[in-house]
Amino acid sequence: MQLIVPMLAYENGVAAIEWLCRVFGFTEKRRWLDDSGRLSHGEIAMEDQVIMLASPTPGYQSPKRLRQEYAPAARWYQVPYIINGVLVYVADVEQHFKVANEGGALILTGLERGGPGTRYRAEDLEGQRWMFMQRPEE
Repeated sequence: MQLIVPMLAYENGVAAIEWLCRVFGFTEKRRWLDDSGRLSHGEIAMEDQVIMLASPTPGYQSPKRLRQEYAPAARWYQVPYIINGVLVYVADVEQHFKVANEGGALILTGLERGGPGTRYRAEDLEGQRWMFMQRPEE
Protein backbone atom coordinates (compact mmCIF):
# COMPACT_ATOMS: atom_id res chain seq x y z
CA MET A 1 0.00 0.00 0.00
CA GLN A 2 1.25 3.44 -0.96
CA LEU A 3 1.41 5.66 2.14
CA ILE A 4 2.02 9.02 0.46
CA VAL A 5 0.07 10.04 -2.64
CA PRO A 6 0.90 13.24 -4.54
CA MET A 7 -2.17 15.25 -5.59
CA LEU A 8 -1.77 17.78 -8.42
CA ALA A 9 -4.14 20.39 -9.83
CA TYR A 10 -4.44 21.16 -13.55
CA GLU A 11 -6.50 23.69 -15.46
CA ASN A 12 -7.25 20.98 -18.01
CA GLY A 13 -7.01 17.70 -16.14
CA VAL A 14 -8.08 15.59 -19.11
CA ALA A 15 -5.31 17.01 -21.30
CA ALA A 16 -2.86 16.58 -18.40
CA ILE A 17 -3.65 12.88 -17.98
CA GLU A 18 -3.15 12.25 -21.68
CA TRP A 19 0.07 14.30 -21.83
CA LEU A 20 1.59 12.77 -18.69
CA CYS A 21 0.92 9.27 -19.99
CA ARG A 22 2.30 10.00 -23.46
CA VAL A 23 5.35 12.06 -22.47
CA PHE A 24 6.33 10.80 -19.01
CA GLY A 25 5.21 7.19 -19.35
CA PHE A 26 2.44 7.03 -16.77
CA THR A 27 -0.59 4.77 -17.15
CA GLU A 28 -4.08 6.14 -16.69
CA LYS A 29 -5.97 4.34 -13.92
CA ARG A 30 -9.10 6.46 -13.34
CA ARG A 31 -10.87 9.39 -14.94
CA TRP A 32 -14.04 10.84 -13.44
CA LEU A 33 -15.56 13.83 -15.19
CA ASP A 34 -18.20 16.20 -13.87
CA ASP A 35 -21.26 17.17 -15.92
CA SER A 36 -19.31 19.89 -17.73
CA GLY A 37 -16.50 17.51 -18.75
CA ARG A 38 -13.94 18.79 -16.22
CA LEU A 39 -11.78 16.24 -14.47
CA SER A 40 -13.13 15.87 -10.95
CA HIS A 41 -10.72 13.04 -10.09
CA GLY A 42 -8.03 11.26 -12.04
CA GLU A 43 -5.32 8.76 -11.24
CA ILE A 44 -2.17 7.94 -13.13
CA ALA A 45 0.41 5.40 -12.11
CA MET A 46 3.91 4.17 -12.74
CA GLU A 47 4.04 0.54 -11.75
CA ASP A 48 2.02 0.47 -8.51
CA GLN A 49 2.69 4.09 -7.49
CA VAL A 50 -0.26 6.47 -7.94
CA ILE A 51 -0.55 10.22 -8.47
CA MET A 52 -3.98 11.82 -8.22
CA LEU A 53 -4.97 14.86 -10.24
CA ALA A 54 -8.00 17.03 -10.88
CA SER A 55 -9.21 20.37 -12.20
CA PRO A 56 -10.32 21.92 -8.90
CA THR A 57 -12.26 25.01 -10.01
CA PRO A 58 -12.70 27.04 -13.19
CA GLY A 59 -10.69 29.82 -11.49
CA TYR A 60 -7.62 27.68 -10.78
CA GLN A 61 -4.41 28.88 -12.45
CA SER A 62 -1.58 26.53 -13.27
CA PRO A 63 2.01 27.41 -12.31
CA LYS A 64 2.65 28.25 -15.98
CA ARG A 65 -0.26 30.71 -16.19
CA LEU A 66 0.53 32.16 -12.75
CA ARG A 67 4.07 32.95 -13.91
CA GLN A 68 2.72 34.69 -17.00
CA GLU A 69 0.38 36.90 -14.98
CA TYR A 70 2.27 37.49 -11.72
CA ALA A 71 5.84 38.79 -11.89
CA PRO A 72 6.92 37.57 -8.43
CA ALA A 73 5.91 34.01 -9.36
CA ALA A 74 7.93 34.28 -12.56
CA ARG A 75 10.98 35.13 -10.45
CA TRP A 76 10.40 32.07 -8.21
CA TYR A 77 10.73 29.83 -11.25
CA GLN A 78 13.89 31.37 -12.72
CA VAL A 79 15.89 28.54 -11.18
CA PRO A 80 15.78 25.14 -12.92
CA TYR A 81 15.15 23.30 -9.68
CA ILE A 82 12.01 21.68 -8.38
CA ILE A 83 9.58 24.06 -6.70
CA ASN A 84 6.66 22.08 -5.28
CA GLY A 85 7.24 19.16 -7.58
CA VAL A 86 7.32 15.39 -7.75
CA LEU A 87 10.34 13.07 -7.75
CA VAL A 88 9.87 9.85 -9.71
CA TYR A 89 12.38 7.00 -9.79
CA VAL A 90 12.52 5.26 -13.18
CA ALA A 91 14.24 2.10 -14.38
CA ASP A 92 16.12 3.80 -17.26
CA VAL A 93 16.46 7.55 -16.73
CA GLU A 94 18.40 8.08 -19.99
CA GLN A 95 15.61 6.53 -22.07
CA HIS A 96 12.99 8.38 -20.05
CA PHE A 97 14.83 11.66 -20.71
CA LYS A 98 14.90 10.95 -24.44
CA VAL A 99 11.16 10.22 -24.63
CA ALA A 100 10.24 13.25 -22.49
CA ASN A 101 12.45 15.55 -24.54
CA GLU A 102 11.04 14.28 -27.84
CA GLY A 103 7.50 14.40 -26.44
CA GLY A 104 7.58 18.11 -25.69
CA ALA A 105 8.47 18.35 -22.00
CA LEU A 106 10.25 21.57 -21.09
CA ILE A 107 13.64 20.23 -20.02
CA LEU A 108 14.99 22.31 -17.13
CA THR A 109 18.27 20.43 -16.70
CA GLY A 110 19.86 17.82 -18.90
CA LEU A 111 21.00 14.53 -17.49
CA GLU A 112 23.08 15.13 -14.37
CA ARG A 113 25.30 12.46 -12.90
CA GLY A 114 26.74 12.14 -9.41
CA GLY A 115 25.36 13.16 -6.06
CA PRO A 116 22.21 11.24 -5.32
CA GLY A 117 22.10 9.62 -8.77
CA THR A 118 21.57 10.29 -12.45
CA ARG A 119 18.60 12.60 -12.90
CA TYR A 120 16.98 15.36 -14.91
CA ARG A 121 14.31 17.99 -14.27
CA ALA A 122 11.39 18.93 -16.50
CA GLU A 123 8.13 20.84 -16.59
CA ASP A 124 4.88 19.45 -17.90
CA LEU A 125 2.33 21.17 -20.12
CA GLU A 126 0.99 23.37 -17.29
CA GLY A 127 4.28 24.13 -15.57
CA GLN A 128 4.27 21.51 -12.82
CA ARG A 129 7.86 20.49 -12.09
CA TRP A 130 9.15 16.94 -12.06
CA MET A 131 12.48 15.28 -11.32
CA PHE A 132 13.14 11.85 -12.75
CA MET A 133 15.97 9.87 -11.22
CA GLN A 134 17.59 6.53 -11.96
CA ARG A 135 16.09 3.94 -9.64
CA PRO A 136 18.74 2.67 -7.22
CA GLU A 137 19.75 -0.93 -7.61
CA GLU A 138 18.19 -3.03 -4.93
